[in-house]
Amino acid sequence: MKRQEDAVILGNRRRQGDYFQIDLVVPAISSVVQPGQFVHVRFPDFAHRLMRRPFSVYDVGPDSGRLSIIYKVVGEGTRHLSNLSARQSVNVLGPLGVGFTAPEPASSPIIVAGGYGCAATYLLAKRSASPCRCLLGGRSAGDILLAEEFRNLGCVVEVSTDDGSLGHKGVVTDLLSRALDSDPVAPQIYACGPNPMLKAVADIALGRGLDAEISLDHAMCCGVGACFACVLRMKADTPEGWEYVRTCLDGPVFKAGQAYW
Repeated sequence: MKRQEDAVILGNRRRQGDYFQIDLVVPAISSVVQPGQFVHVRFPDFAHRLMRRPFSVYDVGPDSGRLSIIYKVVGEGTRHLSNLSARQSVNVLGPLGVGFTAPEPASSPIIVAGGYGCAATYLLAKRSASPCRCLLGGRSAGDILLAEEFRNLGCVVEVSTDDGSLGHKGVVTDLLSRALDSDPVAPQIYACGPNPMLKAVADIALGRGLDAEISLDHAMCCGVGACFACVLRMKADTPEGWEYVRTCLDGPVFKAGQAYW
């Protein structure tokens, strides 16, 4: 069930480059949020932009009511957010959307994360009963986030960068293919990142008779399914072979086998 809270900012700091982390006090939301869900945030002193901004939940601390978000400054809204300071407040609506399903006990989960897609998968790894294999990809070393945090959870972490500045030179799905070649046990696969990466994950998994859970990124307006601005095509038993679904309400996490690319 979604809640709405005025959240006090505990801290708002630059992690690296254009990537920031903001920590909020939202006890009613943080106590029920599930991995892969998101929150919708309204900023103070930003009245000329009426719409809230959606952000994946990075981490929560239920005892303190803390909820943490990692975001990248890419436009006016996130630039404004990066200038907010501790003790200011923002209004938060959440948790929203359909998150990831928990990995089966004693399974071998694989997480594939591109850029700050790692933020949407960290809580999944944290709550997994078995250590995850985390494959992190980015354009360059400056786009690789949370590698040490995943390792501290006991995860095996592998890194790829497009320019070869850190880890494997190439795309992160190269690491996925290699991992599936080396693991005789069919794993559960989870992915979040740019849509071309997610399509590649889906193609690799489905091509091996597996499936995956993918968090599909799409621009959202209302965040609660009312405006139909974030629709995507999913496979369906219709004459066209597909139907529209709302990313904010029916997702953002879908089975790879559902996606109509």
